[in-house]
Amino acid sequence: MFHMTLTEKTAYLKGLMEGLNLKKDSDEGKLFSAILDTLNDMALTISDMDQELDVINEELDAIGDELTDVEEDIYGDEDDACDCGCEDEDDDDIYSVVCPTCGEEIYLDESLLDKGGIQCPACGEELEFDFGEDEDCGCGCGHDHEGEDKE
Repeated sequence: MFHMTLTEKTAYLKGLMEGLNLKKDSDEGKLFSAILDTLNDMALTISDMDQELDVINEELDAIGDELTDVEEDIYGDEDDACDCGCEDEDDDDIYSVVCPTCGEEIYLDESLLDKGGIQCPACGEELEFDFGEDEDCGCGCGHDHEGEDKE
């Protein structure tokens, strides 16, 4: 079945009105003419908005693709993860910590960790970092893997 656009439907209604042979000077003719003009303006506006929305969706898809690429660059591939079950999947010295006060997940690079602490951006809690030599497995996750098989 043929699907008509809004502008096609308003043109069809205009044709129906003309087929009724209403005098444009009559009260009914003026009313129908004003209604059809309004419907036509609305149909054109909606059509323009649909076109703009298509452009925005295409741009949003492109941004999403670029964001995926950036995430892969920052966080690496899931196959690069260590065996300890932590969620640190990056070998580029990016670390994830969770604020014990508000639960906000915070991403840090090694320069921030070297400072020994930061203020949580969500709640302002002062977070201190203390890495003991015997607790670090070398994968950046902060877990002790002594006695585990590393394949």
